[in-house]
Amino acid sequence: MMRLQVNSHYFGWIIGVLLAIFFPILFGPAQVNMVTEIIIFSLYALSYNLLLGYGGLLSFGHSMFFGFGSYATGAFLLRFPNLPFFVLLLIATMSTTIISLAIGSFLIRQKGAPFALTTLAFSGLFYTTAIKWTRITGGDDGLVIMRPNINLGFLNLDMSNINTFYYVTLVILGSSIILCWRFTKTAMGQTTLLIRENEERMEFIGYNTAVARLILITVSGTFAGLSGFFYMLFFGTVAYNVVSVDMTATALLMTFIGGMDRFYGPILGAAFYTYVQDFLSEITDRWPFFMGSCFVLIVMFLPGGLAGLISSFVEIWQDRLRKIFKKNRND
Repeated sequence: MMRLQVNSHYFGWIIGVLLAIFFPILFGPAQVNMVTEIIIFSLYALSYNLLLGYGGLLSFGHSMFFGFGSYATGAFLLRFPNLPFFVLLLIATMSTTIISLAIGSFLIRQKGAPFALTTLAFSGLFYTTAIKWTRITGGDDGLVIMRPNINLGFLNLDMSNINTFYYVTLVILGSSIILCWRFTKTAMGQTTLLIRENEERMEFIGYNTAVARLILITVSGTFAGLSGFFYMLFFGTVAYNVVSVDMTATALLMTFIGGMDRFYGPILGAAFYTYVQDFLSEITDRWPFFMGSCFVLIVMFLPGGLAGLISSFVEIWQDRLRKIFKKNRND
């Protein structure tokens, strides 16, 4: 039974990887465009789930890291248009890391409602700054950029081509998703789970829970900033809405819809949210109402999210296959 579960688990990942690699060959630009957006929001939702699912920290200000990565990308690219792609990526990501570390230092002793309200206050600060600091952020007009090409010396990648941008996004953000998964398997990742379950006991046996929480916030913010970097390149524009509470609510919806108890849950949630939003927005202007209704139904009847539903189906089929194999062996 265990071997069957492991094989089905790896089989699903292998199918997913192969589909991602050959997707631009099998489908048109519109579908590639949507999947690129899904990849970007998958990392954003995963970074949020590091806080909520693994750390038990409900944040109302996660969009400030996402938005900071977007604004940093646009601001540096407008002032240094010839900046190499990977240097720009490093600057945007590392600057978000520094901001995450600074904000995390104010949050390390807080949890529950105080943590949520403090993140909301910081989000309001970033939101106001994005509107008022027009010299850097563009104010109400935001920032507009041209997507830079990647010069590898022996090869120049045209990033205006959606297939090229898709593969670059897939490689870099796909690697980041793997790093997120590896982080959850490290001693630090497991420590955050234990702190979520019983912080007092972890402090009693000698763990510094404040440092662990600071590391978690910094890592989560860094990955959110990286997804914000690609968000800016994907849309070519950024405005103050990326640091609003609505953008944090988007990550929260993706996490809950997909299921925060399983690592791949936010990825499913990002795919569901992006596809359904695109579908509904073409039908009606009131798509948020229907999206909210889906969220309520999933919370009420699928507490494990889409990932929990899929896992239940897989377990049912595995049990049936086990019974069939056992019956054939007996016969």
